[in-house]
Amino acid sequence: MLKVLFVCVHNSARSQMAEAFFNQYAQNSDSSESAGIEPGKLNPYVVRAMAEKNLDISNNETKGVFALYKEGRTFSHVITVCDAEAAQRCPIFPGISRIIMWSFPDPSTFVGSDEEMMEQVRVVRDTIEAKVKAFIANPIDENTL
Repeated sequence: MLKVLFVCVHNSARSQMAEAFFNQYAQNSDSSESAGIEPGKLNPYVVRAMAEKNLDISNNETKGVFALYKEGRTFSHVITVCDAEAAQRCPIFPGISRIIMWSFPDPSTFVGSDEEMMEQVRVVRDTIEAKVKAFIANPIDENTL
């Protein structure tokens, strides 16, 4: 059984997308959650991009990784989804046997017109979706620490 925690800095974009895709494609009793080191607010571009995939995350709340730890939550895998520049700030969840690092650009740093912003978010969304599908098919990842 896979029980995955997707972690990023704010739990406002990449980790929320990864959680939604994992839970959409998960088999049997596999499940995921997401959290951040400094929970922020959901990125409205991400909410719109996920709606295009018929996944409504508009009512999701951002969560703190340390609150989950204090609650005694356990996970089979922790996957950080920070971009390379923020990787130093991505937390490591204690007590996990498999920690995997995936790097995706941070939608909060995107600039441009509304459509340009959406296009950049769509690229990240689709990349995360493909990575999650591949992980579910084969949870042994070459980036496991």
